[in-house]
Amino acid sequence: MDKLHPLFVHPTQKLWNSQLPRKSQLVYPLFIVDGENQKQPINSMPNIYRYSVDLLKELLEPLVIKGLKAVLIFGVIGNEDKDEFGSMAGGLGKESCVHKALRLLKQVFPQLLLITDVCLCAYTSHGHCGILTKDGYLDNQASIKRLSECALSYAQAGADIVAPSDMMDNRVRAIKELLDQHPNLRVPIMSYSSKFCSALYGPFRDVCCSAPQKFDRSSYQLPPGSRQLALQAAERDLKEGAGYLMVKPITAYLDIAAEIKRRHPDTLLACYHVSGEYSMLHAGAEKKLFDLKRVVLEYMEGFIRSGIDIIITYFTPELLDWLE
Repeated sequence: MDKLHPLFVHPTQKLWNSQLPRKSQLVYPLFIVDGENQKQPINSMPNIYRYSVDLLKELLEPLVIKGLKAVLIFGVIGNEDKDEFGSMAGGLGKESCVHKALRLLKQVFPQLLLITDVCLCAYTSHGHCGILTKDGYLDNQASIKRLSECALSYAQAGADIVAPSDMMDNRVRAIKELLDQHPNLRVPIMSYSSKFCSALYGPFRDVCCSAPQKFDRSSYQLPPGSRQLALQAAERDLKEGAGYLMVKPITAYLDIAAEIKRRHPDTLLACYHVSGEYSMLHAGAEKKLFDLKRVVLEYMEGFIRSGIDIIITYFTPELLDWLE
């Protein structure tokens, strides 16, 4: 049998086999709140904060200098501003902190790619990603109409990409049809196409105060073992007009990413390295189980090797240094 060791003796040989991402492939999630001079820590997510719009320039300027190219924007509002329709999400004549952030960032960092999450869970009083019927069940048609209104409002405020994460049926088509009625807006859709009902979203729900009431999201997010459903969802969203696909979470779903990329090699594929994955790695490093930098870079190489083109990760600030 041929010997392999001589193929990676020299440091340059190791680099030839590297699958590390480029800085341009990283997307940094941002959590925005109303008010001024707000930098609110998240106990379950080390180094992650909710920021008010006035602090975004100070936060992002050094990261942009280091090579940050894209951000994913989430809005966080108080319970007193939530209602059953998620009115503060946008599209009903109301402007949220997300719209304010879009306008500021477009002015201050015109070269930065602005992606907005499109969902209602952080804005609804019941914590679900769509509109509920009087009986408490999801109303898919009312939901996708409402989500389309939100997506359009973000596009009009300066979003470069809208990213529906709600997992309602046919929301990509509804958003695409509404955006197409405004030809001056050249805003593609990054669909959270293969989003699983994972146990790894807990810290994110702490950040956004968006835990659902009454029942969970298993009726619309994909079952963790559902390989075929995940592939069908990606296929459907492409046909409905998605410009990008996504797998969320990613670490336990690399097989899904690899198969989607095999089936759709010409479509850019994103992954979301979610809050639970982020916090687990921090917890392991704090207990001296491993070196944080080494293990995060190893994860990133695994994502790229599986076919991922775009990595949404809370480790983006560190990676901008580590990939230097």
